[in-house]
Amino acid sequence: MKTDETKWSKEELKTYILILCAKADKVEAEEEISFIKTKTSTEIFDKMYGEFQNDDEDESLEKIQDALERHHYSELEICELKNEIQKIFAADRKIPMAESNLGRILDNIIY
Repeated sequence: MKTDETKWSKEELKTYILILCAKADKVEAEEEISFIKTKTSTEIFDKMYGEFQNDDEDESLEKIQDALERHHYSELEICELKNEIQKIFAADRKIPMAESNLGRILDNIIY
């Protein structure tokens, strides 16, 4: 699928990843969406949320992997991203199996 669609900025990529994490259990908790909105601008959130709505999970993961390859993340940036992913998973005070599995998949993609 590798297309120009994945030429996102780091902030767009982070927002897309966090939206994927919020939707991992098919339940979009208000706490999760509110957290994401504190981490980005309304414009970027709306853009990435709209794009996410048109992707299935496989497309999402492929886009994330493609975009990650385009950026050179420092160890600190990777740690911050992983920390925000964990905060999304914990925002609704539940971590179902779907979120846990997605967390492992993202760990493999990010590292």
